[in-house]
Amino acid sequence: MGKFFSTISDIHMSFIQKQKIYFTASAPLSAEGHVNLSPKGMDSFRILSPTRVAYMDIVGSGNETSAHILENGRITIMFCAFEGPPNILRLYGHGYTVLPGDEEWEQLAQLFELQPATRQIIVADIHKVQTSCGFSVPYYEYLGERDQAQNWAEHKGAEGLEQYKQEKNRLSIDGLPTALY
Repeated sequence: MGKFFSTISDIHMSFIQKQKIYFTASAPLSAEGHVNLSPKGMDSFRILSPTRVAYMDIVGSGNETSAHILENGRITIMFCAFEGPPNILRLYGHGYTVLPGDEEWEQLAQLFELQPATRQIIVADIHKVQTSCGFSVPYYEYLGERDQAQNWAEHKGAEGLEQYKQEKNRLSIDGLPTALY
């Protein structure tokens, strides 16, 4: 049985900071809509306070999280231990998208090593933290970060990335608008 907390404690923070991968989940309100689950890495996660987090989001083949949180705000972020003691930690919250040029951008962008493909920063106000055992999560060995996203973005260039976002990141797969446009 999991344990629930109202804030991110120092122990939770320590666990989160050691993880090399995390997962974000969001969904539209429509029962026919698609649930989105995305893996994230690249030292892209920051704890802003015991009840607020942010992550740097890079250009991808879709922009589901942005569309879902624009529609309803809901987001779940999950960390799990692939080494050391078993543990799963979930952050439940309501999020919003911060784009370059937004009022919060400069302050938040300083917290990250921005990549050529950085598209937005997702901020989430956390209302519930859950830990659970993670006994069935297998061990995996971390070998390093992939460089394909950065190489792809550098090859596309700023203009090519903007065109790609226009084509692939304006709407969710269910046709919901994203915060980009």
